[in-house]
Amino acid sequence: MANRLETLRAKALGGVATLALLALPQAALANAPQATPEAPAEPADEQVQSYTAEDLAQFAPRTALDMLVRVPGFVISGGNDGSRGLGEATQNVLINGERLSSKSDSAANQLARIPTSDVVRIDIVDGTTLDIPGLSGQVANVITSRADGISGQFRWVTGFRPHNTEAQLYGGEISLSGSNGALDYSLSLSNPNDRFGADGPTLITAEDGTLIEAQRTKFSGKFDNPRLSANLTYRFTEKVLGHLNLRLGGDYFTRAIPETGQPVSGPLRTREFRYHEDGPEYEVGGDIEFPLGPGRMKLIGLERFERDNGTSILVDRFDDGSPARGNQFIQINETGERIGRFEYGWDMFKANWQLSGEAAFNRFNSASRLFELDGGGEFVELPFPQGTGGVTEDRYESILSVTKQLTGTLSLQASGGAEYSKIAQTGAAANARSFTRPKGAVSLAWKPDKDFSISVELRRKVGQLSFGDFLASVSLNNDNQNGGNNQLQPDQSWNLDFEVNKGLGAWGSAKLELRQAWFEDFVDFFPLPGGGEARGNIGDAKRTHLEANITLKLDPLGWKGAQVDAKATRRWMSVTDPFVGLKRPFSWDIDKELDVNFRHDIPRSSFAYGAGLYTNRTIAYSRRFEVGRDWEGPVFLRLFVEHKDLFGMTANASAGNVLGARNRFFRTVYDGERPDSGVLFVEDTNRRIGPIFRFTLSGNF
Repeated sequence: MANRLETLRAKALGGVATLALLALPQAALANAPQATPEAPAEPADEQVQSYTAEDLAQFAPRTALDMLVRVPGFVISGGNDGSRGLGEATQNVLINGERLSSKSDSAANQLARIPTSDVVRIDIVDGTTLDIPGLSGQVANVITSRADGISGQFRWVTGFRPHNTEAQLYGGEISLSGSNGALDYSLSLSNPNDRFGADGPTLITAEDGTLIEAQRTKFSGKFDNPRLSANLTYRFTEKVLGHLNLRLGGDYFTRAIPETGQPVSGPLRTREFRYHEDGPEYEVGGDIEFPLGPGRMKLIGLERFERDNGTSILVDRFDDGSPARGNQFIQINETGERIGRFEYGWDMFKANWQLSGEAAFNRFNSASRLFELDGGGEFVELPFPQGTGGVTEDRYESILSVTKQLTGTLSLQASGGAEYSKIAQTGAAANARSFTRPKGAVSLAWKPDKDFSISVELRRKVGQLSFGDFLASVSLNNDNQNGGNNQLQPDQSWNLDFEVNKGLGAWGSAKLELRQAWFEDFVDFFPLPGGGEARGNIGDAKRTHLEANITLKLDPLGWKGAQVDAKATRRWMSVTDPFVGLKRPFSWDIDKELDVNFRHDIPRSSFAYGAGLYTNRTIAYSRRFEVGRDWEGPVFLRLFVEHKDLFGMTANASAGNVLGARNRFFRTVYDGERPDSGVLFVEDTNRRIGPIFRFTLSGNF
């Protein structure tokens, strides 16, 4: 398998170092060796399941992403965004045998810019058989060909809701991709966005159900994330390849929750709550791969930055002329990351070896200001030094890995190493600490047949901290304050994953996953010694995750073009609550989830229709002075109709939330520390979401 991937890499478009491409003169581009279009060979391994555009023709896919999401039983998972540095590969998608080195530009984003005409095939393999450390279970390798010229893709997403929101008009993406000699490029302008809202009553009652106040709220919000992206690939020679990834964007988020409250006794209260956040973001990354000694060296560099300027305002006014009360909270957060990584791979003892090293430098700076409304209607600043400061983490990692085909059907992948990190905090609670932690994994894959595989992996992981948890913050609408914690450290875990994949022939495919995780230094809210609460390490925890995915084609029953895709998840979790000392599940997690989708592509026509059903159960959260649960449901149902050749485009119209799922929030607030204090009040919110209509138009040019 290692030799097969090397063959793919020789034909693929590999990576380039950021500075190398930025400094590359135009003359070098003009005089570089001109690669000729070449289609990759058919897979040499008969155990590989392959899919072409012809195999998926009933769905009329326009991009590589359209193809991949229709591969029976396959689900895109993993990715680097939010992960600890770059590290070993985590996303189960490769392009021409190569992992993606970008953190913010996902596999789905990049696949959406590749036209179907450029996709030779999609190979589904087991990650343990590849010479790419970190992968196990099903992995999709998208094989593309090169052709001179330019092609374009577009996708426009619009929609509206009858209640509480403005129309969603400007979502989607337009992209250009092409080749010019040794240079491949992809340019895109996109705007992931949404509009959302709900309205309904909130009842504030005593513990015995006696009404304290009846409220009426209307929640509305929106976000837009416009961004420009460029992905460049250059073939310096037949064996020296490089990538440059650029991204520049902005983040705009607004939320408003007007509220009226009528207490059993007292004046009518009118609340105004607004939150707005905006800020720029960018990422520059690249890699270059070249022969060195008996193997190949890959150098990767990445720099990214994001700033969020957030302001929340809450003001309560009363109809009896009482002075208004309110607060304002302003917080500016800046987050940055700089990564340098090398990966050196070579063959030895009939196995593929890789030595990798990584240096990652994370930074976070926050400036917070808290204000109170005075009698004259002006906001007066209050002391809040614990909300301002900075956090840095310098991390170094080295891992040695080996991949070996033990028999014709059994593969082994093992890795071992360690990381050293230093976390330093500035501000009112300055502190510095260092840690050394082991990391590694071992996995086995058994594939006795083309459509049947079993894999098992044991991995030692180190979690990623949210640096904002080191500093204090305020939630005005829920009347909560989070303290800072300068002793916070990442959780660590042992993870045992078991996966079975079975093709069902003409009926489709099925996948079963069982994951067990044992955590140390688990992170959740815990009581601060001087009062209050903060995010902190609360001890050991464990989680069992069971997931089943199935694609069921109905053609054998005579229903041509119809299929059902279903995913069912069940989780069992246990951690000791630091406030009451009892075992409970993880706060805000999900312990049950069901996602079922039906689609019928009508034979000998351009029409398709279908439905999707989704439901889950979220876990209640636990804090020092309250417990609560926030969820939507019980069931979301979506209906759609699609025309796959509307003047050469694909049009999809859908109606969501047909069954009337609602937005719910329930909490019990205590008049002191749990568990010894009495109940102060119980809050029960039941808001209408209403129907959700969307229209999507996509095409090529």
